[in-house]
Amino acid sequence: MKKQQSALMDVLFKNMTRTFAFLVFVLLAAIMGSLIYGSRESIAEFGISFLWTNDWNPVTHSYGALVPIVGTLLSSLIALVIAVPVSFGIAMFLTELSPTWLRRPLGTAIEMLAAIPSIIYGMWGLFVFVPLFQQYVQPGLIALFSGVPVLSQVFSGPPFGIGIFTAGLILSIMIIPFIAAVMRDVFEIVPPLLKESAYGLGGTTWEVVWKVVLPYTKHGVIGGIMLGLGRALGETMAVTFVIGNAFNLPSSIFSPSNSIASALANEFNEAGGMQKSALLELGLILFLITTVVLAFSKVLLLRLSKNEGTSR
Repeated sequence: MKKQQSALMDVLFKNMTRTFAFLVFVLLAAIMGSLIYGSRESIAEFGISFLWTNDWNPVTHSYGALVPIVGTLLSSLIALVIAVPVSFGIAMFLTELSPTWLRRPLGTAIEMLAAIPSIIYGMWGLFVFVPLFQQYVQPGLIALFSGVPVLSQVFSGPPFGIGIFTAGLILSIMIIPFIAAVMRDVFEIVPPLLKESAYGLGGTTWEVVWKVVLPYTKHGVIGGIMLGLGRALGETMAVTFVIGNAFNLPSSIFSPSNSIASALANEFNEAGGMQKSALLELGLILFLITTVVLAFSKVLLLRLSKNEGTSR
């Protein structure tokens, strides 16, 4: 009797966990289906040209996604460029260089940064960081790179304080705790024997981290970076405060612009008809962008796994 009950419970448990697993695919399909259905008018009206049209005018019912797409990608790219090396340095210090008494309070402080609501970051960025950036940082960078080919165009424009770069910098501060926490956790699972062997062969701390720790934890490191990128792509309130919310293609990284999430936050409440459909299509595009990013990370991990053990 007990064996039959155990077998029945095992079957029930197996089917229940399988149901929960397939529920994820059902939810993803439901989200995509609702976005496609809600944006059907915009898709029928503008077609594929919606992706590269930079006009957004509710008065004339002319809509295009180019500006929000560019703003989303640029601000997220800037955030990653800043956040990844800083997060790596934090994780490396906590696991390899930090005194034992400092590791716990510093790790807790980093985790507390992740718990701060995004609207607090946005308010801090708008009322504290933007004036400082407008008065000191942006004019200094414009003067520093003036006359330098390419960089003079990248760092140009009037010092508004708000813009793509400001949004990217605020995003980087927001995603550093996530990436750093994941990197720290995966660095700590490296077997001490591997690191001690490398140190015994005369390796420096940098060589041990670069040639032992990172190869051993590359899957977790890339996963942490993708987690931060996902947060940056979908962040709404903090970006809305500091990006400028202008449907203009940025001429430099200091230009005010817009992102998909901030456009949805600003206009969805009062939108209707074609405008609402266009906003839902923006949401669909953001969903597809995150899907492509995730797929790219999986392909990258597969290629790294395939090349393990091969000579360089």
